[in-house]
Amino acid sequence: MISVNGLKKKFKLTKDHKKGIAEAQQDPREEKDYFHSVRDVHFHCEQGEVLGLLGPNGAGKTTTLRMLSTALKPDEGSIEVGGVDLVKKPLAGRKAIGFLSGSTGLYGRLTAKENVEYFAKLHGMKGAELKQRCDELFTLLDMHSFLDKRADNLSTGMKQKTNIARAVVHRPKVVILDEPTTGLDIMTTQTVINFIKSLKEQGTPVVFSTHHLDEVALLCDRVSVIDQGLTCFDGTLDAFKQQGRSEELNQAFMNILEEHRHV
Repeated sequence: MISVNGLKKKFKLTKDHKKGIAEAQQDPREEKDYFHSVRDVHFHCEQGEVLGLLGPNGAGKTTTLRMLSTALKPDEGSIEVGGVDLVKKPLAGRKAIGFLSGSTGLYGRLTAKENVEYFAKLHGMKGAELKQRCDELFTLLDMHSFLDKRADNLSTGMKQKTNIARAVVHRPKVVILDEPTTGLDIMTTQTVINFIKSLKEQGTPVVFSTHHLDEVALLCDRVSVIDQGLTCFDGTLDAFKQQGRSEELNQAFMNILEEHRHV
């Protein structure tokens, strides 16, 4: 399982940004010389659960996910996977988490297969174990038709499948996906959705951010909503509908945001 508690992260404002603040409506997270991107974020995801991380653009989701990946160190708070605090032990975090973001890149001169195998070797995999795991992922993600193509020549969907295989090749304890279906066609989107379902069936907790609430309805057991750097909802999908006063997820989401901003 993954448990996130009291995450906070601020960034020092530049002179240009301060000048822009004077000319525009101030964000409540801007305070003196700092922008408090994440002010208090918390959620948890148990074995075999999928959690949808929601929020408007600029809410602090990406900063939160970068802290979960250990790319950023929180100013405060804890991130625990299986009882291990990844803030205190970031190396353990990189082994325990499979992370995919929109900025994750592939080595363009390597083939799809070589990219996945390279990252498997970085995690210490070799021999029969490496081959078996890669073959399993290539089948699950329907990758066999383009395994020998260089990454530079892959379509957007092919690259995303390769990125996902790269992120989970080491059998992580938790998988974190940042908008994994953005820009994909219907067929590739369905492959990614089926793969998330397979992770769930294996008991692997999955946290994924998305703006597509139909994916939340299809996949998620839990929902966490971040707004202006704060967790304004964290609970089951049914509780999300109840607090949002709507069975329609888009409307429930809007109602929760409106309620939070008028507290």
